[in-house]
Amino acid sequence: MFKYILMKIKLFITDIDGVWTDGGMYYGDSPECEMKKFNTSDSAGVLFLKLAKIKTAIITGEKSKTVQRRYLKLKMDELFMGVSDKVTAAEFIKNKYALTWNEIAYIGDDINDILLLRKVGLSACPSSAEDYIKKEVDWVLSKKGGEGVFREFVQKYLQHENMLKEIIDRYLFQIENEKK
Repeated sequence: MFKYILMKIKLFITDIDGVWTDGGMYYGDSPECEMKKFNTSDSAGVLFLKLAKIKTAIITGEKSKTVQRRYLKLKMDELFMGVSDKVTAAEFIKNKYALTWNEIAYIGDDINDILLLRKVGLSACPSSAEDYIKKEVDWVLSKKGGEGVFREFVQKYLQHENMLKEIIDRYLFQIENEKK
């Protein structure tokens, strides 16, 4: 079911719960005390995409200050929270950057992701996604949600495009030059 053939990906969109997290939500005694556990490995995926000059976006059904803080810390390009229609949100981003659907990659894990997974040029899900989601995507990744699956998606794409070594070299070059 591999759709992406014609154009290189210029935008990676990700869901959060079940992708960057294991899907669990932690609640404290007050409404403001919501916590999510993120795997820091996924932040390297964002770094790699920045080095490759590929835009990043989060589209999530949840409204969470925690997600907003993660988005701001990683300096991603777009954030849409509290979204029930992910295709419309993605279409807004697509039009903003003058992209085609084939230039967009998306990773999601649940029923509210299906329509967007079908629309984009490259789709993926964590191994922890339901079987009916796995049937919708180009790549079922080996990691579960919350285990660095976003990074795995990014690295697999960059490897597929023979860009991963170049991106790692670019990062190391930057680090070396910062020392001087």
